[in-house]
Amino acid sequence: MAVDERARHQLCQRLEAVLGAEEATILMEHLPPVGWADVATKRDLDALEAVNRREHDAIDAAIRRVHDQLTHAVEAVRQEAHQTRTLLIGLFGTVVAMAGVVFAAAHFM
Repeated sequence: MAVDERARHQLCQRLEAVLGAEEATILMEHLPPVGWADVATKRDLDALEAVNRREHDAIDAAIRRVHDQLTHAVEAVRQEAHQTRTLLIGLFGTVVAMAGVVFAAAHFM
């Protein structure tokens, strides 16, 4: 038998007649609003937990991949910065040395 609003109303009236209005209201408030088919069971919650766990693990793995990629990119930039700094220092030394050679050659002429 499907429980509809008419059946719930009849039950409420009968409970009021037997228990009284306040007790009937308290008891009716503990019934599900539209029937047991719409109430989640422990099995439903376990299935939802499993789905959420898989999604959480997938997101966690994706975050780890992005973290690893960013770490690799930052390390590559750090290495390029070190290489650029070394190159500029070498070029500056070469320019200073060449300027010394030019000034020495100009002085002897």
